[in-house]
Amino acid sequence: MARGRTQNRMEKRAEHEAFERRQGEDEEELEDDEDEGDEEEAAGDEEPGDDEAGEDEEPAPKKKKAPAKPAKEPKKPKARSRTPKVSRMKIVWGVFNNSNVRVATYEFRQKTEADEHAARLSTDKKSTHFVQPVKEPIEEKKEA
Repeated sequence: MARGRTQNRMEKRAEHEAFERRQGEDEEELEDDEDEGDEEEAAGDEEPGDDEAGEDEEPAPKKKKAPAKPAKEPKKPKARSRTPKVSRMKIVWGVFNNSNVRVATYEFRQKTEADEHAARLSTDKKSTHFVQPVKEPIEEKKEA
């Protein structure tokens, strides 16, 4: 199956916008033509010296004007959602068992103690324990 040239989205977007602009211009020209035609008919309906004949005949049906579309109101900008407060994080070393249950935690600079603890638990309980970094939010003290 042969593939054609990959579509360029920027070009397609430009084509679409140009098409919309042309459509808008065409609609405006049609509306202008209708308005001019109505003015000419109104001037042509009155014939001087033909007052009596005009009363006997029924008035010619006037062309109904297409209902004018209301101008589009600019959309109100949406209220921006509040960005969540970014909480600061710190890294600690967690000692985990084989079921990924955290057994102990150590500060970042105490990695050697965490490794020793994991090794000690592995030998004592004869199950696998490992050390892994964990991100925790920093609890800031609020001043009153």
